[in-house]
Amino acid sequence: MTLVISIITIMYLLLIAGFIYGFEKVKEFKLANLQSKTTFSVIIPFRNEAKNLPQLLDSIQSLKYPKHLFEVIFVNDFSEDDSVNIINSNLSNKPSNGIHFSIINNISKTNSPKKDAITAAIDLAKYEWIITTDADCMLPEYWLESFDEFIQKNTLKCVAAPVTYHIKTTFLNRFQMLDILSLQGATLGGFGIKKPFLCNGANFAYQKEAFLEVKGFDGNTTIASGDDIFLLEKMVYRYPDHVQFLKCQQAIVITNSENSWEQLITQRIRWAAKTSSYNNGFGKVTGFIVLLMNFIVLLSLLGSIFGLLKTNILLYIVFIKFNIDILLIYKTATFFNQKGVLRSFLLGFLLYPFFSVYIAFLSLFKGYKWKDRSYKK
Repeated sequence: MTLVISIITIMYLLLIAGFIYGFEKVKEFKLANLQSKTTFSVIIPFRNEAKNLPQLLDSIQSLKYPKHLFEVIFVNDFSEDDSVNIINSNLSNKPSNGIHFSIINNISKTNSPKKDAITAAIDLAKYEWIITTDADCMLPEYWLESFDEFIQKNTLKCVAAPVTYHIKTTFLNRFQMLDILSLQGATLGGFGIKKPFLCNGANFAYQKEAFLEVKGFDGNTTIASGDDIFLLEKMVYRYPDHVQFLKCQQAIVITNSENSWEQLITQRIRWAAKTSSYNNGFGKVTGFIVLLMNFIVLLSLLGSIFGLLKTNILLYIVFIKFNIDILLIYKTATFFNQKGVLRSFLLGFLLYPFFSVYIAFLSLFKGYKWKDRSYKK
């Protein structure tokens, strides 16, 4: 038993250390005020987002990129609220904005409405590069400049970019902040060690031609989510030297964390539901090692309580995990200018093994709701 625990702990230590190394390998990209050249079609699916759309629309109107070089395609995924009117009232009849936008209706063809929405928009997209984001996001004003200059300076087919949450005062928010910072650290680390396996559809770009060449979302439409990761897998397989991460302060998209533990659990079950369909072996191994490590922490705690395991073994495991975890999250939080969230790290660290194992267990048997739709296991 002690040998198994030691092996898993060492594997976890090496994995996270690898991500830390990879994080440093991805150099931060700085804008150089190049003349804007790249054309973008920004695609935003939405369903009942009346509450969130105003902040998104304000951020779109604040974009500094030349208006003639981009369009925004909103895809109405059967909204039942006032979302369409909010978009029109904010962007229509304002010639000074000069923003080219359109609203199209989604047509459900598969079990994945979001993939259907993105595909429908790409069919109509006029420009060379596609960028997807979400209706509950806020875009930085030099968002498109950062992609443009990165594309000008590199030969690229696909670009992943950073995402974080709005900072709030609740522990629930800070717990999610720590989680997304760890995910972003692993995402960057994966790119840095040439093993990209994660990205976020709230800030994801690719050439329209490349999307068509890899046949879009074909093969993954039975899974409701995963419009980002499954496409990344295809891009990495087809264009291994032309997929990079844009590590740039001006590219950071901010989105909303969940408002309740129930919503968070549902979200994480949805995320877990797609992991069995990953084609990326490194991604599967990473998820398995992380889950094993959290399970071993709980198992060691129980063993220590019932006298089946020496307490010092538990302390060694916790010491190693605590220090390697906080180092990765510290580096990520520094990049995102969110180091204040680290004051909740200790409590989050103690809670996370219970949370992650609970989610893994639920995902084996339980379906989930997403955008007021139910999906079975």
